[in-house]
Amino acid sequence: MAKQHASLLTQYLIKPALLGFIVAALVLAVLPLVQQPTESSRVATASDLVSFADAVELAAPAVVNIYTTQSSHPNAHLQGPPTLRLGSGVIMNAKGFILTARHVVSNVDQIRVALQDGRVFGAQLIGSDSLTDLAVLRIAADNLAVIPRNDSYTPRVGDVVLAIGNPYNIGQTVTQGIISATGRNNPDNAYSEFIRMDAAINEGNSGGALVNSRGELVGINSGRYLSEQGEELTGISFSVAYHLAERVMEQIIAEGSVTRGYFGVEARHAFHPELNIPGVVIERIEPEGPAHLAGLRPGDFLVRINGVELKSLNQALDMVAATRPGTSIRIDFVRQQQYLTTEAVIQHLRVPEE
Repeated sequence: MAKQHASLLTQYLIKPALLGFIVAALVLAVLPLVQQPTESSRVATASDLVSFADAVELAAPAVVNIYTTQSSHPNAHLQGPPTLRLGSGVIMNAKGFILTARHVVSNVDQIRVALQDGRVFGAQLIGSDSLTDLAVLRIAADNLAVIPRNDSYTPRVGDVVLAIGNPYNIGQTVTQGIISATGRNNPDNAYSEFIRMDAAINEGNSGGALVNSRGELVGINSGRYLSEQGEELTGISFSVAYHLAERVMEQIIAEGSVTRGYFGVEARHAFHPELNIPGVVIERIEPEGPAHLAGLRPGDFLVRINGVELKSLNQALDMVAATRPGTSIRIDFVRQQQYLTTEAVIQHLRVPEE
């Protein structure tokens, strides 16, 4: 009986206790090694860090600071201390052409451009465009950093963007936001396509670069536009879309100004209720304008221009604006469910200078 009791005590009490002590000792010995991070785990943690440093490193050297001076009195004989104006610009090619905001460099006496490598140059104003608030400068310099571009990139709502500029002359600064809308017309006219985003654009940022998370140019920032109440927009900023800005720059370089085609209508994008196809509905026609002379009327549903299907109002406006004045375009449209075709001779859009 005593032997049987001792056997049971060993089986159910002593052996489990010894096994527990052994397991506990092993755990205590191994635990410090498990808790100490290995080199590979530290590398993995670092690689997971969300950073736009690479994008900034690529784009920032091509964003310049612009300083302008303007006489404080229109009469040179009564001239007082000059007024200093601040802005930013983007180096677009190795020849020294720079895109900036028109309101930064208009009606000034002197333009100075400061590069991020410390060099400072006087700049020549090649030309400007009031509808897009863009201007083209040129500096005589070599070894220039050029902003990265990707013609296949299309901005999308939700894309992360970075605004690079020199706000308040505190030095180059990067602000971050997301695109909230694309293909937006600016508050002043229907001929310039803007990107709307929430990256902060402060005084001095106008004319700087808006880039994506790869450092590729998305647009040229503009801080000029205000709300209808005359108050600064909070959390909403505008940037001229890169493709439009580049077209404006190329025409200014080639011709000194921008020439736009004029069609003479007010219209809106719509889907035809019966045909269920996209197009543009004419709401108003200017008397003696190209559309009026072509026989178009309010209510006509435009389907194609020169065989290209119209999928948005901005697309139609862009096609008209890009057409040289005096050129005929073919318009396919629907009137009372009947397909018709006409030709319109595009006129020159007259833009009053500010």
